[in-house]
Amino acid sequence: MTPETFAQWLRRLGHRVVRTPSSYWYDLGPRVFQAFPYHWVIRPQEDELLDLLRRERAIGLRYSTPLDAEEGSCSYHIVYDRPEYGLKNVDPSIRAKVRRGLEASHVGPISMERYAREGWSIEQDTLARQHRHARRGQNRWERMVEAAADLEGFEVWGAEVEGRLAASLMFVRIDDCVDLLYQQSLRDYLPLRVNNALIFDATKELVARPGVRMIHNGVHSLDAPDTVDRFKVRLGYTVKPVRQRVVFHPRLARWFGPRASNLLERLAALYPANEFIRKAEGLTRFYCNGKLPAGRQQLPGLLESLGTGFADSDCQFPWILPKEAP
Repeated sequence: MTPETFAQWLRRLGHRVVRTPSSYWYDLGPRVFQAFPYHWVIRPQEDELLDLLRRERAIGLRYSTPLDAEEGSCSYHIVYDRPEYGLKNVDPSIRAKVRRGLEASHVGPISMERYAREGWSIEQDTLARQHRHARRGQNRWERMVEAAADLEGFEVWGAEVEGRLAASLMFVRIDDCVDLLYQQSLRDYLPLRVNNALIFDATKELVARPGVRMIHNGVHSLDAPDTVDRFKVRLGYTVKPVRQRVVFHPRLARWFGPRASNLLERLAALYPANEFIRKAEGLTRFYCNGKLPAGRQQLPGLLESLGTGFADSDCQFPWILPKEAP
C-alpha cells in the first residue's frame, strides 16, 4: 500500500490529513500535527512548516529528522532491518522465554472482526499495566479496527492460549516498510510469555516476505515508559538514532520554554491519568531539549544505557557527545 491509503484510514477516523512537499501530517491532538508514515525521517524547509502552521491554524508540529539537523531532541526509532530473523537474533537472556511462549500459545493471523470484538479489553489491560490512559472508548476502538478492514496492507496477528486471545498486534505495510501500530496483552498471560512469542513469530514472518526492507516498531514516545522499548531491543530490534523535532507556532513559541516545561512536569506527576497533560508535557520537553546543542541535551534513558560501553556496531551512537559545560 501507499501512504495515501494510510491517510484514507486516518480520514475515516475523523482526522484532518494534510500533504506537504516533505510528508503527510494528521491532527494527532487538538491542533497538533504529527508527520507520517512514522518511519519517514524528513528534512522539511522552514517555509513549509510555517505555511502548514498558519494554514491549519495549528499550535505545533512533530516529526523525525536526521541526526545532522540543526534542531531537534536526541531520540530514536525502534527498527529491524536485517535480512533474516531467528532465535540467534534474540538476546540470550530471553531466548528461553521466547521458546516458552511459542510452546504455550498459538500465534498467527486473526480476523479484523475478532480484533474489534476482543481487542478492546486487551488494550485496556495493557494501558492500565503501563499506567497510561486512553481517551478513546470501546466504540472508538471498534471504529478504528473496522475502518481498516477493507484497506490494503492492514493485518492483525494474535497469540491464543486454549482458544482465548491473550495478545494481539496490528500492523500495516507501507511500500517496503511494515509499521507495527498497536500491541496489547493480558497480564494474566504474561507469565506464559505470549508477548515474546507474538512479536518473535510476527517478526520472523514479516522479514521473510518479499520486498520488506524494514520493520518499524515505534518512535520514542512522549510519555510511555522506556521499559516498552527495552523489551523490543531484547527481542533483537535495533535502536536507530534520530532527532525528534517539535515546532510551535511563532506567536506561541515563547510560552513553551523551560518554565512551562517544569510546570507541566509537575502537573503530569499530579495527574498521571490525564493524557492531555502528559502529551503537552512531552511536547514541551522535546521542544526545549531540541533547542539545546546535542552535547547539552538530556538523552532518553534507553540511549544513555545503551550508549555507555555498548560495543554493538548496529546500535550506532555517533551523536552522543561529551557533555558541554553549562
